[in-house]
Amino acid sequence: MSVLINFKICDNSKDCNGIKVCPVGAIFWDEKRKTVAVNNKKCISCGMCEKSCLIGAIRVAKNEKEYKKIEEEIKKDPRKTSDLFIDRYGAQPIVLAFLCTKEDFNIRVLEATKMVVVELFNNDSMECLLHSIPIKELVSDYNVSYKRMEIQDNDFLKKYKIKTLPSLLFFKNGILVGKIEGYYDIKRKKELKEKVDKVLA
Repeated sequence: MSVLINFKICDNSKDCNGIKVCPVGAIFWDEKRKTVAVNNKKCISCGMCEKSCLIGAIRVAKNEKEYKKIEEEIKKDPRKTSDLFIDRYGAQPIVLAFLCTKEDFNIRVLEATKMVVVELFNNDSMECLLHSIPIKELVSDYNVSYKRMEIQDNDFLKKYKIKTLPSLLFFKNGILVGKIEGYYDIKRKKELKEKVDKVLA
């Protein structure tokens, strides 16, 4: 019947999987409002968008009763995007939804409507999950979008003058406003948190 989007946890990206899989274009990017939008007059309730959303922000209601129930659940949902982070800084990526490729960097980072924190990494920079800091503990106080990007060549590093991986880059309206380089283990969480706070505050 209708599609609802929980924007409390949606990263509101042009690269939304729901847009990609919708067979009738009911979910689309509204260029004027800079947001993912839904035209429920087109929706055929196939459920493909709901299945494609890796963080569960898209819901499909089969009838009016279910629509109101989902709408109420979204209103009461206390979460925000940062609550979904279970990945850890400098460790092996876990949630695929946060991965960003070089090809979609412009859309998901430079054209984003809110602050984006990008973690750059490669296989050589990966550390133990047990000793790494949960991403949630670094950015949960802020309304930011977090992306992780694997670096396989030096062009990107040269462009942003990165010498050490992993690194955190902070983008606002497509402009680099902060940078933190190097790995910080759980024992140095306070030190890294203070640096993150300094950029985001």
